[in-house]
Amino acid sequence: MAVKVIVQLSLSDISAIRRKCKHTFFEQINNLIHWSSIEKSLRIYYPKGLRLSGKPAYSPLLLFKMLLLQTWYSLSDYQVEEEVNDRITFSRFCGISMDNSVPDHSVLSRFRTALTEKKALDRLLKMINDQLSNHGVLVQNGSAAVDASITPNPRRPKGKKSYDLHEDGTIAVSKSYQKGIDPEANWTKKGHNLYYVYKQHVLVESKEGLVLAVSTTKVSNHDSAHLQILLDKVSLKLGSRVYGDKGYSGLPNETLLNKKKLKSGIQKKGSRNHPLSPAAKRFNKLVSKTRYKVERVFGSIKRWFRSSGARYIGLDKTHTQHVMESIAYNLYRAPNIILKGF
Repeated sequence: MAVKVIVQLSLSDISAIRRKCKHTFFEQINNLIHWSSIEKSLRIYYPKGLRLSGKPAYSPLLLFKMLLLQTWYSLSDYQVEEEVNDRITFSRFCGISMDNSVPDHSVLSRFRTALTEKKALDRLLKMINDQLSNHGVLVQNGSAAVDASITPNPRRPKGKKSYDLHEDGTIAVSKSYQKGIDPEANWTKKGHNLYYVYKQHVLVESKEGLVLAVSTTKVSNHDSAHLQILLDKVSLKLGSRVYGDKGYSGLPNETLLNKKKLKSGIQKKGSRNHPLSPAAKRFNKLVSKTRYKVERVFGSIKRWFRSSGARYIGLDKTHTQHVMESIAYNLYRAPNIILKGF
């Protein structure tokens, strides 16, 4: 038997509505997003809902909204299950009738893993951005800015080396690590400190700084190599300018932008024997006035959603986290952007 989603209110639902509680933000999001189209897309992956042995089938949209709540409020799978059970505003946002049970943490974890394996979240980000664009919140075909940030990973290796002496005199070195480490992340150095991290690359529209596309890579890859991945995920208007810092400078990206018929807003980079001209310095200063919006995304996600690092193991699951944070960030800012326009 599938879990009932609220369509006709029960007596307990009517009683809950009469209770005074703050739910303006959730109502704004539900009015802003046409959830039926999102659910239709999710049901491509789950035609009959997500079902576990001995449990009812749960609507993919219900579980996706739980992932949003998890991101907005920095909750674990266990915590979001408890909060949706306890808080009326959460259960109403998810569309769960007061007469029905809430999906447990194992269902939510399995749902997130399935979305990761099927690479569905990038498409969901595009669908939600299309709806925000229809409301005038987001400009998808204008200028854009690109930047990268590291995502610390607490599951760094803390192993030990063992040495085996062979008969021919050679020594074989082997490493052993404890369980629970993330073998796909890399070490990087900032200042005098070492960090075990992934790298997040983000493309934002230059008007409000909302996220258009996300890419997650190992930190060993240079920033400039990932501009094409981001641009291939969006459709910018011909002649639009793409802003970026000096990490994206170089002939390959200039050639890429020219091929896509986009203007370069990438800061100029000097060298030891070729210092920047006064005109290049002025250009860099003008670019920084627009490029800061992408840096604001990283800071706001860390501050608002208390995102301090990678929550899951593996590059693909960390990318899922990054895209969910981008979706949550765009939706979180959307109501205020609409109000600002009036």
